[in-house]
Amino acid sequence: MAGNDLGSLLGGLLGGGQGGSGGAAGGGGNILGALIGALAGGGAGGGQAAGGANNPLGGLLDMLTRSGLADQAQSWIGTGDNQPVSGAQIKDALPDDALQQAARQAGVSPDEAADQIAQALPQAVDKLTPSGQLPTESLEDIIRQQNL
Repeated sequence: MAGNDLGSLLGGLLGGGQGGSGGAAGGGGNILGALIGALAGGGAGGGQAAGGANNPLGGLLDMLTRSGLADQAQSWIGTGDNQPVSGAQIKDALPDDALQQAARQAGVSPDEAADQIAQALPQAVDKLTPSGQLPTESLEDIIRQQNL
């Protein structure tokens, strides 16, 4: 499934794909992959809201921005320090059906999924936007270009 493939790639991006030191980061990659899969192909207009299947990152960041997390999202894209976000903020910002689907796929509760997303998303966005701008190619292409 595409979400699982993307989760593996994101896990590698976050340091969970190699050795024994990245268990939590690898889990973050899996939950982000599940979330992006849910947003890109999910119900309730998730595909449109997430900006399409090739690169739903922009749509995800738009959702966060519209939910009052513009400063945090911009800090992850920019080259400065990444501002933190809480699981409660993530839960409020995301469509409930997408969070439920991502949680189900990851085998965790929606609250735990929101917490994992809050921990992993800033680092993932930061690594996916090394030039300080949103990428235009697919997420898979960007991750593979980083030799993971």
